[in-house]
Amino acid sequence: MTNISSSTENQSFHPLDVIEQIVEYNDWSFDRRNDEELAVQVPGRWCDYSMHFAWNNSADAMHFTCAFDMRVPKEKLTPIYELMAIINEQLWLGHFSIWSEEGLPMFRHALPLRGASQPSQEQIEDLIDTAMIECERFYPAFQYVIWGGKEPTEALEVSLIDTVGEC
Repeated sequence: MTNISSSTENQSFHPLDVIEQIVEYNDWSFDRRNDEELAVQVPGRWCDYSMHFAWNNSADAMHFTCAFDMRVPKEKLTPIYELMAIINEQLWLGHFSIWSEEGLPMFRHALPLRGASQPSQEQIEDLIDTAMIECERFYPAFQYVIWGGKEPTEALEVSLIDTVGEC
């Protein structure tokens, strides 16, 4: 992600304003639903990702999700939960979960900001970059379990094979 230099760093912004600036700079589609929510569509290698930022004033925290453009059929929930448990053991930041109402796999993270008026541009860039890296890295494993009928450990092994050579 490209760094944006801001000449208005000392001004007071709403915490979502920093995110909106990054989103506009990258020319991503977004919807600022209200003062507490921002929805963004970000193109990826495997699919378009739906990012959602929610500000919680009482907790002084930003909740973030990055959802895949795929649905988990009910009969695949158990192996997907197993896959997520294996994946989550490997993550330093955030975790994968399922939005149960929609059956959407997503990457989730919360950014506590107590004492700060807003997140820094770098914090938001790191949050988005981390989500995109992990979503792109593990998307094939989700697909192998859902559509390929693979067991979670096998799906993870197959999806994380390092390719050698050039196309």
